[in-house]
Amino acid sequence: MLLTTTSTLQGKEIEQYYGLVSGESVIGANIIKDFLAGIRDIVGGRSGSYERVLKEAKEDAIREMTAQATSLGANAIIGIDLDYETIGGTMLMVTAAGTAVRYR
Repeated sequence: MLLTTTSTLQGKEIEQYYGLVSGESVIGANIIKDFLAGIRDIVGGRSGSYERVLKEAKEDAIREMTAQATSLGANAIIGIDLDYETIGGTMLMVTAAGTAVRYR
Protein backbone atom coordinates (compact mmCIF):
# COMPACT_ATOMS: atom_id res chain seq x y z
CA MET A 1 0.00 0.00 0.00
CA LEU A 2 1.40 3.35 -1.06
CA LEU A 3 0.73 6.14 1.47
CA THR A 4 1.28 9.82 0.69
CA THR A 5 0.28 13.25 1.93
CA THR A 6 0.23 14.59 -1.63
CA SER A 7 -2.96 14.67 -3.70
CA THR A 8 -1.33 13.13 -6.78
CA LEU A 9 1.05 10.29 -7.56
CA GLN A 10 3.85 11.56 -9.76
CA GLY A 11 4.42 9.29 -12.75
CA LYS A 12 1.40 7.13 -11.90
CA GLU A 13 -2.10 7.12 -13.31
CA ILE A 14 -4.97 6.94 -10.84
CA GLU A 15 -7.55 4.55 -12.28
CA GLN A 16 -10.18 4.64 -9.56
CA TYR A 17 -11.12 6.77 -6.56
CA TYR A 18 -12.80 4.88 -3.72
CA GLY A 19 -13.36 7.85 -1.44
CA LEU A 20 -12.49 8.80 2.11
CA VAL A 21 -10.94 6.29 4.47
CA SER A 22 -9.98 6.95 8.07
CA GLY A 23 -8.62 5.38 11.20
CA GLU A 24 -8.80 6.53 14.79
CA SER A 25 -6.91 5.69 17.95
CA VAL A 26 -7.80 6.99 21.42
CA ILE A 27 -5.27 6.76 24.21
CA GLY A 28 -5.64 7.60 27.86
CA ALA A 29 -3.12 9.54 29.89
CA ASN A 30 -1.59 7.68 32.80
CA ILE A 31 -1.26 9.64 36.07
CA ILE A 32 2.31 8.40 36.67
CA LYS A 33 3.35 9.36 33.14
CA ASP A 34 1.67 12.74 33.67
CA PHE A 35 3.60 13.29 36.88
CA LEU A 36 6.93 12.33 35.32
CA ALA A 37 6.21 14.41 32.21
CA GLY A 38 5.45 17.38 34.49
CA ILE A 39 8.83 16.98 36.17
CA ARG A 40 10.53 16.85 32.78
CA ASP A 41 8.68 20.02 31.76
CA ILE A 42 10.05 21.80 34.84
CA VAL A 43 13.66 20.60 34.49
CA GLY A 44 13.68 20.33 30.70
CA GLY A 45 14.02 17.39 28.36
CA ARG A 46 11.72 15.28 26.26
CA SER A 47 9.00 12.98 27.50
CA GLY A 48 10.00 9.66 25.96
CA SER A 49 7.00 7.80 27.40
CA TYR A 50 4.53 10.19 25.77
CA GLU A 51 6.44 10.13 22.49
CA ARG A 52 6.23 6.32 22.40
CA VAL A 53 2.50 6.33 23.17
CA LEU A 54 1.82 8.99 20.51
CA LYS A 55 3.82 7.06 17.92
CA GLU A 56 1.89 3.87 18.74
CA ALA A 57 -1.46 5.71 18.46
CA LYS A 58 -0.43 7.20 15.09
CA GLU A 59 0.61 3.79 13.78
CA ASP A 60 -2.69 2.25 14.97
CA ALA A 61 -4.72 4.94 13.20
CA ILE A 62 -2.73 4.49 9.97
CA ARG A 63 -3.06 0.69 10.20
CA GLU A 64 -6.86 0.98 10.59
CA MET A 65 -7.09 3.43 7.66
CA THR A 66 -4.95 1.15 5.48
CA ALA A 67 -7.08 -1.89 6.30
CA GLN A 68 -10.21 0.02 5.30
CA ALA A 69 -8.62 1.04 1.97
CA THR A 70 -7.44 -2.50 1.27
CA SER A 71 -10.95 -3.86 1.83
CA LEU A 72 -12.20 -1.46 -0.85
CA GLY A 73 -9.63 -2.71 -3.37
CA ALA A 74 -7.32 0.31 -3.18
CA ASN A 75 -3.55 0.07 -3.52
CA ALA A 76 -2.78 3.62 -2.35
CA ILE A 77 -4.05 6.37 -0.07
CA ILE A 78 -3.43 9.96 -1.13
CA GLY A 79 -3.91 13.27 0.65
CA ILE A 80 -3.30 11.78 4.09
CA ASP A 81 -3.87 14.09 7.04
CA LEU A 82 -3.02 13.30 10.66
CA ASP A 83 -4.90 15.09 13.41
CA TYR A 84 -4.36 15.08 17.18
CA GLU A 85 -7.15 16.14 19.57
CA THR A 86 -7.55 16.06 23.33
CA ILE A 87 -10.75 14.63 24.76
CA GLY A 88 -11.81 15.66 28.24
CA GLY A 89 -8.29 16.66 29.19
CA THR A 90 -7.26 13.06 29.94
CA MET A 91 -7.45 11.33 26.57
CA LEU A 92 -5.86 11.93 23.21
CA MET A 93 -7.36 10.96 19.85
CA VAL A 94 -5.23 10.51 16.74
CA THR A 95 -7.06 10.45 13.42
CA ALA A 96 -5.59 9.51 10.03
CA ALA A 97 -7.68 10.25 6.95
CA GLY A 98 -7.10 10.20 3.21
CA THR A 99 -8.53 9.22 -0.17
CA ALA A 100 -8.31 5.56 -1.17
CA VAL A 101 -7.34 5.06 -4.82
CA ARG A 102 -6.18 2.40 -7.25
CA TYR A 103 -3.27 3.41 -9.44
CA ARG A 104 -1.52 1.78 -12.37
